[in-house]
Amino acid sequence: MGSITWGREIAEVYDTTWAAKFEPAVLGPIVDLLAGLAGGGPALEFAVGTGRVALPLSARGIAVHGIELSPHMAGQLLAKPGADTIRVTIGDMTTTRVPGIFRLVYLVANTIMNVTTQDDQLAVFANAAAHLEPGGSFVVEVLVPQLRRVPPGEAGWVFTLDPDHVGIETFDDTAGQIAWSHHWIEVDGRLVRHSAPYRYVWPSELDLMARITGFRVRDRWAGWDRAPFASGSQSQVAVFGRLP
Repeated sequence: MGSITWGREIAEVYDTTWAAKFEPAVLGPIVDLLAGLAGGGPALEFAVGTGRVALPLSARGIAVHGIELSPHMAGQLLAKPGADTIRVTIGDMTTTRVPGIFRLVYLVANTIMNVTTQDDQLAVFANAAAHLEPGGSFVVEVLVPQLRRVPPGEAGWVFTLDPDHVGIETFDDTAGQIAWSHHWIEVDGRLVRHSAPYRYVWPSELDLMARITGFRVRDRWAGWDRAPFASGSQSQVAVFGRLP
């Protein structure tokens, strides 16, 4: 299936649908951690999207470059104030190279799962390593697969049930680790329906991908607030250090 691309319809409603993720209380810990890891050096965001993280990180004085597969998502970013400080390259984060060497590469909001094969997810790690200086950091934010949330005998579960947003996750191919995320979103009186596959990935699998591509796990937390990661954690923020 390759990498999943967000089309125009989703790009146009993305910021409104996930407005809570743009709140300062949410973004503050993210930007604090990433700015600290960048240490004043340049940063590269894989799947930069509409600039939710890149823009406030750039406002901290970090030179940010972004790679984005969807021209529609990138178009939303480039129309925003401050976007002139961010260099955006349209391309696939599995293979696209941009000029320069970075101190930090980061990939947030579960987006590594939009790459739907193990080989291509491994290629994301390899591409991050190719862009990093020795000792640099690759940060991945991704959920921990929630198969235990699915009722016995059922194929999926409702993960969002709001008046303007219904989200259902179905686990369609457990051997291939392929699930589908289905959304019905009401924005300004318009109903947007979106369904897409993703490949869920386990923490231990991420660690193996890291080892294969020249990284070692430096830190892992349950969230951007650096809460301890445990077996019951539903998400993770993993920091992989590139070996010299």
